[in-house]
Amino acid sequence: MGIISFQGARSKVKKQNDTPIKVSDYMTRDLITFRPNQSVMEVIETLVKNKISGGPVVNDNNELLGIISEGDCIKQLNESRYYNMPIDDAKVENFMARDVETIDGNINIFDAANKFLQTKRRRFPIIEDGKLVGQISQKDVMKAALKLNSQHWRDL
Repeated sequence: MGIISFQGARSKVKKQNDTPIKVSDYMTRDLITFRPNQSVMEVIETLVKNKISGGPVVNDNNELLGIISEGDCIKQLNESRYYNMPIDDAKVENFMARDVETIDGNINIFDAANKFLQTKRRRFPIIEDGKLVGQISQKDVMKAALKLNSQHWRDL
């Protein structure tokens, strides 16, 4: 009588190269962008309509100039009311954040998660060859975590 094994089939452990764990695998590529000469009211309408909290400001060559957020828009609303100034003339370039930190699309999604924790930012633009190619948000990192949840974290 032969030896009977009660050990079932084992699943193969995926190699790191088989598992999408780079920022570029999870970033949003189809972005709503703004122009520096747009009115803040247009931005507010777009943010509300699309249920987003901000977006990149780019020039005609799709080069990143800044980011405009809900907070920037609220600041403008508050100032226009306080100083009794018309909001229709307010332009994005006067209220956007210009010192924008970007992130490399080739870094590991977990390194991006750490960067979010360290900086308290909600989103990072991704630049390639001087052009805006995408954006990674905290929500994108959480989506990646859900997708990768079925695998062992230490194997990634």
